[in-house]
Amino acid sequence: MAFESKPFNNSISDMNPSNLIKDFGRTFFEQFPGNNMIKTDVKETEGAYILQSELPGFNKDDISLQFENNLLTLEAKQTTQTTEQDDNGRIIHQERSFNDMKRQFSFENIDEQAIKASYTNGILEITLPKKPKAEQPVSNIQID
Repeated sequence: MAFESKPFNNSISDMNPSNLIKDFGRTFFEQFPGNNMIKTDVKETEGAYILQSELPGFNKDDISLQFENNLLTLEAKQTTQTTEQDDNGRIIHQERSFNDMKRQFSFENIDEQAIKASYTNGILEITLPKKPKAEQPVSNIQID
């Protein structure tokens, strides 16, 4: 078994030293930025940018998207609380989890009114259509 939940009232003499190291490693590495980063693939086609972000376990209502000043902001927030009680109603195990992730991407020349997003099986797909390129006039510059 990879992880075994233990009751809170364990004696220190019952403690396995490997559990202490495992718990320390988990809490130590969870504090670094980037561990909670939304993993995202960005593809560019001729007419659009396509982002695919992994957000497993989130509901669609937990996710918000905003595009302002050429900046796409993707934010996902989730709160979970689990409580297990014995037959007498005493709490024997309780955990809370708060997951707040945010990423920003900068894009230029985007048709903001045509942005589309869909969320299926933990994958958020965002399509950012490009504006048609305006013809830039070519001017010859005289060298003095």
